[in-house]
Amino acid sequence: MDKFTSFLKASWEEMTEHVTWPPFNELQANTTLVLVGSLIFAFVVGVMDFVFENALRLFYQSF
Repeated sequence: MDKFTSFLKASWEEMTEHVTWPPFNELQANTTLVLVGSLIFAFVVGVMDFVFENALRLFYQSF
């Protein structure tokens, strides 16, 4: 139990005294960038899925 308590104290010290946290506006901008990038990626994958599904459907119906 002593090791665990020591670990928690060291972790708390690291997080409060040694980590440099970004300003809120920078954090907000990065979050927005990740959200927009994820939506674009999801849209591209959805379009590819739609195109391949219809192409394969046409291909299989031709036989």
